Amino acid sequence: MATDARSIYVSALRNTHAMEQQGLQQMEIQVSRLESYPDYAALLQQHIATTRQQVQRLEQALQSVGESAPTLKETVTSVAGSVGATVHGMFQDETLKNLYAGYAYQYEQVAAYRSLIAIAEAAGETDHTSAFRESIKEEEMAAQQVADLIEPVTRQYVDLTTSGEKADR
Repeated sequence: MATDARSIYVSALRNTHAMEQQGLQQMEIQVSRLESYPDYAALLQQHIATTRQQVQRLEQALQSVGESAPTLKETVTSVAGSVGATVHGMFQDETLKNLYAGYAYQYEQVAAYRSLIAIAEAAGETDHTSAFRESIKEEEMAAQQVADLIEPVTRQYVDLTTSGEKADR
């Protein structure tokens, strides 16, 4: 049984929405643990606000095709986001692991939005592709901002750890 391009588009919208919700939850958990890393915390706070805007864009796109935000998939990915953040929290170098994962995650989101645009075009659903392109720019900028923090946060982590202070707070 063949699936039409519009169905694939709706599914991709739902998946991307769930991915953004998962990322949002992970960032909200992580930012609460970054007392010793104000620059990293500020970057996450900024990206939390951006991600909320991206979620709204996706919800508008879903509404435009007569769909509402998914619930079951978001519940599953939300739990996965909590588990991921909690698992990293169990390790001594939680801050660094979250930093690496955040960097990689930005590029996963870029790929998802690029794919979403291609699917939207194939489905003839191009009303929101400029908003998705904006999300790509935001994710690429966030990736660069995270990249710029890798060395300074790592140095700060080493300094805090070797001075006996709590490095993962």
